[in-house]
Amino acid sequence: MSIAIVTGSSGLIGSETVKFFHEKGMDIVGIDNNMREYFFGKEGSTAWNTEQLKKTLKRFTHLDADIRDERAINKIFEKYGRSVKLVVHSAAQPSHDWAAKEPFTDFTVNANGTLVMLEATRKHVPDAVFIFTSTNKVYGDLPNSLPLIEKETRWELSPEHRYAEHGIDESMSIDQSKHSLFGASKVAADVMAQEYGRYFGIKTATFRGGCLTGPAHSGAELHGFLAYLAKCCVTGKSYTIFGYKGKQVRDNIHSYDLVNAFWHYYQNPEQGGPGAVYNMGGSRHSHCSMQEAIRMTEELAGRELNRVMSDQARIGDHIWYVSDVRKFKKDYPAWRYEYDMPRILKEIVAACQDRSK
Repeated sequence: MSIAIVTGSSGLIGSETVKFFHEKGMDIVGIDNNMREYFFGKEGSTAWNTEQLKKTLKRFTHLDADIRDERAINKIFEKYGRSVKLVVHSAAQPSHDWAAKEPFTDFTVNANGTLVMLEATRKHVPDAVFIFTSTNKVYGDLPNSLPLIEKETRWELSPEHRYAEHGIDESMSIDQSKHSLFGASKVAADVMAQEYGRYFGIKTATFRGGCLTGPAHSGAELHGFLAYLAKCCVTGKSYTIFGYKGKQVRDNIHSYDLVNAFWHYYQNPEQGGPGAVYNMGGSRHSHCSMQEAIRMTEELAGRELNRVMSDQARIGDHIWYVSDVRKFKKDYPAWRYEYDMPRILKEIVAACQDRSK
């Protein structure tokens, strides 16, 4: 029997991981205490997804545990023992703005919680693969210093720059920039995951995500760009655009494509090596500005978005960010995208329409 432990198992990436690896024949132990509802209120709750997973997956066990609780996490690892072959750590406090409200909660969830999971893996299942879902926010606002050109509907990188064709690669510094407290806590977790790979030899891989998205996202104003945008457009709720004239650019990767990348690493972790780090987003294959996303969403929903423009950008937010995923593609050439922007948005809007009935 092969078991995968998945934290944040009712969230966007966690639930996709649960379903994907369950389909591959693994037994799944999901850890999720629905702190997303504490962070973002009722609309951020993942309880609906927990119930769906419990009803539809025969080999799924849901555990209501806090990743910061060393005793509880160690008990879980002790119970399942060496049958655990994979740990996917996707639980997090994911919002810039929320982190500033409760810095201790943000840091303990993102940094301490990651340390608890890494140490439990080292102590109980040192041969298991450990996959950590990091973020492009570890680069802070350094991407904003790139030579950007304002166009009609978006900001774009100067075509002469080395990142212009493929996006930002893993060589960008994570130092000497403003991260937001969220970005700083994720840096701590990111570096710790690398260190457990390099220092202890644990098979760790860190995926620095762009905008992670999909229909299972419980989108809220403070987190979940496309999911929250679609929800507002479908329901008529007001949507606030924060700064940069709505021309900020994001690359968007469907949760399936990200988890499929996890699968490829899991099958051959030696290829990436312990402490591997990958930028993983939609790249030039799947990216858009906020203005462009609004236009596409309105077309799919058949109605105009009720929007408000704010001149105040979020602290540490990116003006332009596109991931260069060539490093991962070089190590795992069989991996490829299944989703592009039109397909991603079509699926999200349809899911929002179904839930609003």
